[in-house]
Amino acid sequence: MERFFKALGDSTRLKMIRILSMKEMCVCEIMVALEMTQPNVSHHLEILERVGIVKKRKEGKWKFYSLARPDVVDLLKNFAKSDHS
Repeated sequence: MERFFKALGDSTRLKMIRILSMKEMCVCEIMVALEMTQPNVSHHLEILERVGIVKKRKEGKWKFYSLARPDVVDLLKNFAKSDHS
């Protein structure tokens, strides 16, 4: 449980969750969207995958990522609401 919430404690990973909540994306699309290098994107995706927030699908040499737990988006929205209360 601690690793799960620690994974959510990084602003880059929160941005990744937000964009992946819209659609499945390949690493190259995430790189462009977040203006990050491939190694940096892969590092953050690995952390999110390890705690079960995202899932990976391979198609040839391409890796596509999507949310494995869409409920995380609702969880983050609830935290944001309580933070503004």
